[in-house]
Amino acid sequence: MSLVIIGTIAFDAIETPFGKTDKIVGGAATFAGLAAAYLYNPVKLIGVVGEDFGDENLGIFKSRDIQLDGVQIKKGEKSFFWSGKYHNDMNNRDTLVTELNVLADFDPVVPESYQDCNYLLLGNLTPQVQATTLSRLRKKPKLVVLDTMNFWMDTAWDDLLQVLKQVDVLTINDAEARQLSGEYSLVKAAEHILKLGPKYLIIKKGEHGALLFGDGQIFSAPALPLADVYDPTGAGDAFAGGFIGYLAKVGTINFNNMRNAVILGSALASFCVEKFGTERLRELTQEDINQRIARFTALSRFDI
Repeated sequence: MSLVIIGTIAFDAIETPFGKTDKIVGGAATFAGLAAAYLYNPVKLIGVVGEDFGDENLGIFKSRDIQLDGVQIKKGEKSFFWSGKYHNDMNNRDTLVTELNVLADFDPVVPESYQDCNYLLLGNLTPQVQATTLSRLRKKPKLVVLDTMNFWMDTAWDDLLQVLKQVDVLTINDAEARQLSGEYSLVKAAEHILKLGPKYLIIKKGEHGALLFGDGQIFSAPALPLADVYDPTGAGDAFAGGFIGYLAKVGTINFNNMRNAVILGSALASFCVEKFGTERLRELTQEDINQRIARFTALSRFDI
C-alpha cells in the first residue's frame, strides 16, 4: 500500500532577516514528500512542473526513492514560482511574486501505479483539484488528510465545504480555524469544524505548537524552542508529511497514534526551518530524527 501526496512542486525565492535566496526548489508536495519519505516507503507524488525544473531538481526526489509517475512535466512551460519576504518575527510574510505558470490549468493525473493508495495527503491546492484527485482513485484510501488555507475560504467556500465531507483529517492554522468556524475560541472552533466532515482536526500554531482534536479528546503538542530559525516556508508541509508518514508506518488509526504522529510531524518541521528551502530536510539521518524526538519528549514529560 502506498502513500500518495498531491501538491505544488515549485521554485521559491525567500528573504528573511537571516538572508535571502535566488530560485530554490520548494512547494507543498516537495516538503511533505521529503518528510514522509523518512518514515514510509513508497511515497508517490502528484504534481506538475515546467521544462525549466530540470532533471537535477527531480533527482532530489529520486534520491529519497520518491516515485514521480504522477508528476507531469510540461514542455516549453515554466514551473510555479513564489517569492516572499518574512518580517522580523518570522510569523508574518509578504508575498512579492506569484507566477502560477503550469499550475494555472493543472489537471491531476492518477496513474494506475497509484491506485494502491492507502494514505492520501491533499496538499494546499484548489479544493476542486483536491476533490478531483479523490474522485480519480477507484477506492477511498484508509486515511485522507487535507491541508488548506484562508485564500480558498475567501474564493472557493462551497467547493471547500464539499471536499471537507470526504476527508478524515484537516490541518489548518489558528487564524484559518477561526475563519472557517466563525468562532474565536479554538475549542469551539474545533467543535464546529468537526461537524463539517473531518474526524480529526489539527490546528497549527507555529512557534506555539499544535492542537489535535478528535474522538472527544484534545492533545496539545509543544513547539521545540530553536536558537536559529532561517526559513519557515515549508514547515507546515513538512509537518503534514511527517504526520501522515508516521500513520502510514504504524498502519493503525487511533487517537494515540495521532498524538505520536503530531510529534513526528513537529520534529520534521523543526528541522525544516533550520536552513533555507529543502536543504536541511535532505540531509537528515535516522539518528538526527531520533534525537529530535527525544528532545520533544523531554520537553513535555513531567510527573506529579
